[in-house]
Amino acid sequence: MRSLFRPAYIGLIALRFGLDGLLLHSLRRPRWSLLARVLSTGRRLHAPRGERLRQALEHLGPIFVKFGQMLSTRRDLLPPDVADELAKLQDRVPPFPSDESARLVEKALGKPLSAIFKHFDTDPIASASIAQVHFAVLHDGREVAVKVLRPGMLNVIDDDLALMRTLAGWVERFWSDGKRLKPREVVAEFDKYLHDELDLVREAANAAQLRRNMDGLDLVLVPEMIWDHCTPTVMVMERMKGVPISQMSRLRAAGVDIKKLARDGVTIFFTQVFRDGFFHADMHPGNIQVSLDPATFGRYIALDFGIIGTLTEVDKDYLAQNFIAFFHRDYKRVAELHIESGWVPATTRVDELEGAIRTVCEPYFDRPIKEISLGQVLMRLFQISRRFNVEIQPQLVLLQKTLLNVEGLGRELDPDLDLWSTAKPFLEKWMHEQVGLRGLWQRLKREAPRYAKMLPELPRLVHQNLEHSNADLRRDLAAMLAEQRQTNRLLSSIVWVGVGFVLGLLTAQLLLRLHGLGLL
Repeated sequence: MRSLFRPAYIGLIALRFGLDGLLLHSLRRPRWSLLARVLSTGRRLHAPRGERLRQALEHLGPIFVKFGQMLSTRRDLLPPDVADELAKLQDRVPPFPSDESARLVEKALGKPLSAIFKHFDTDPIASASIAQVHFAVLHDGREVAVKVLRPGMLNVIDDDLALMRTLAGWVERFWSDGKRLKPREVVAEFDKYLHDELDLVREAANAAQLRRNMDGLDLVLVPEMIWDHCTPTVMVMERMKGVPISQMSRLRAAGVDIKKLARDGVTIFFTQVFRDGFFHADMHPGNIQVSLDPATFGRYIALDFGIIGTLTEVDKDYLAQNFIAFFHRDYKRVAELHIESGWVPATTRVDELEGAIRTVCEPYFDRPIKEISLGQVLMRLFQISRRFNVEIQPQLVLLQKTLLNVEGLGRELDPDLDLWSTAKPFLEKWMHEQVGLRGLWQRLKREAPRYAKMLPELPRLVHQNLEHSNADLRRDLAAMLAEQRQTNRLLSSIVWVGVGFVLGLLTAQLLLRLHGLGLL
């Protein structure tokens, strides 16, 4: 029955908030625009289009809210006003019943709650679209947080994703910009991220990796996973005690250095991206706290590891070179890197792309973050990307989203923070370590175990290679000789046929001459 009523409900919500008119206007055809005006008659649709779209997604439920959140990061696809409005979407989901939560934990862990926990708080401390969190205490005294996946989420998600795929197909077929915006690829991207979030073991593994990476940096805390109690639907981790980073007055009253906190946030971001290629990609204020414990005072506390971004060594090197060229205002090098990477057609003129990038970036140098909007910069860069047919790289979408989160966080903490001057020394040091002697030494150390295994086998491998080479050479030589002999035989045949033909002609001429002389 859900498969029948859900599309009807979505249609009613679309009509209520005038989404039909937005779609018809976007088709850019007079008859569709006229139909949109007729359908909007008698409806109060005075709110801006972005606000109406946000409200519609909130009414459609958590999956559509998640989709709107993800879509807000794709500023290459949306008008600025719509992207800004979708960025306001928040998970406002009531918790599911406590007895249901307890039942799910017992089912997942295969034991009664009393056998696992000394105490389990039935009232959730947080509730979101995918899961909710309870505090508990293990029998050994450790305080933990228990994350429980919402029941029935997989069926709900699969139903709504099927509808989204259908809608994406319609958009691609009937909208003039449909093919360029690639709506089906966007839905597929959302499908991947959402299903990743549904596996809490995967989230726990992400947290464990991030904890190892950040160990020794002394800037951020990541909870330890209690692996004996982690399943795909339940995750138990160390309880973190901190103040939400949005509560600035409490942090200031406790004596936290807010300006240092802002600088540390930039350092953490660039360390995760360029050193590790493994970064927390959901860094909104709800997932960040600050420790007030004397032993870890002023450090960030990271939470919720369902969305993690990754970059390859090639991605990191390319991005770092772009950032450094950008910091040095070497726009020609930025343009050359775009062409070398294949992001723009090889026929693109470097000077034209260089001039376009300079036009966007130059006004934003030497200005504090309060006077910069990375969203606007990215939007203008995406406008240029369409002009020069730049291919949007899927692996960088999460990086763009996280960069916008860092900008928003920095703007709240320290509006006078110079993001560029803070990041430039870090990136220059990182590049030096990558391409200098230290980088060479580090790569040699990483490859040493493989070299150690290969070294004893090297003489045998060289001998085998030479044997194969000699055998191949002998085969090639024998084939060449056989081909040469065949060619020689063919030439001999041709020569002898020619000689016979010439002798036949000479004999015929001689006989004719003798006949003319009366000798025959």
